[in-house]
Amino acid sequence: MPLTSPLLSRRHLLLAGAALPVAGALSPSPAFAAAEMLGAATPRFNRFKLGEMEVTTLLAGTRTVEEPQKIFGMNVSAAEFAQASDMANIPTDKAQFFFTPTIVNTGNELVLFDTGLNGAGIAAAVMAAGYTPDQVDLVVITHMHGDHIGGLLTDGAATFPNARYVTGSTEFDHWAGAENERFEGNVRPLAEQMAMIGDGDSPASGITAMAAFGHTPGHMTYMLESGGKQLLIAADFANHYVWSLGYPDWEVRFDMDKAAAAQTRRKVLSMLAADRVPFIGYHMPFPGMGYVESRGDGFHYTAASYQHML
Repeated sequence: MPLTSPLLSRRHLLLAGAALPVAGALSPSPAFAAAEMLGAATPRFNRFKLGEMEVTTLLAGTRTVEEPQKIFGMNVSAAEFAQASDMANIPTDKAQFFFTPTIVNTGNELVLFDTGLNGAGIAAAVMAAGYTPDQVDLVVITHMHGDHIGGLLTDGAATFPNARYVTGSTEFDHWAGAENERFEGNVRPLAEQMAMIGDGDSPASGITAMAAFGHTPGHMTYMLESGGKQLLIAADFANHYVWSLGYPDWEVRFDMDKAAAAQTRRKVLSMLAADRVPFIGYHMPFPGMGYVESRGDGFHYTAASYQHML
């Protein structure tokens, strides 16, 4: 008969091990050296189903901006701005901007909403999502600020060589007479290929234009509808999920008609909250999709989670 049983042996070994000093805590072993720091990372795209459609948001760019109250909440005190920021757990000295074009596969066409800051950036974002620029059938421009039209051309040639183009007629007419360098360089060369639409028009099956003027004279949003589900491509009607969406009357530097923009924000946000329709905001925290609820005299943004995975 053995002098010790397996059970006693294991117990004695455990007790003995507990009494030993932890060598690793005193002198790190090369076998457990720390991994190299890789830096912060953000996903380049997010894809989900909306009825029979497939929707993909693209991260075409992101940057940090200093002194955000020079852009948002220009008509409120620093104390009020700081209080709203503190409640949302965000700093007051800087903000992160996101630039989020969206691709919609309707089943018949591949539709791109807006084109980012430049041709190289939007082409890279499209390819990261598994498409190629020559697969895009239709490019819809929500409005003509530089971060939405910047990727229409690459080195003077169309970034999306097989696409046709759609934009709002009110928006086009304004910029056509504004002597704007970005318009003249990126939009004017494609003008003959552009179809002009208005409020309620449909650039493609299941997509309806909705006027949301104020941010620019002809700014448009687009409602997607498929399989009984809706989603609003909201562009820039609200440029920040707290300082613009949460407080629709706060002035935003980039809004060309600040009173009209505030009116539009309240109208669109009230609709989204009442109908519980999700939306994609061009400058919302990536991947850019969320919901709106009424809160006091303003609104509250909730980022989408797994709703569109089910």
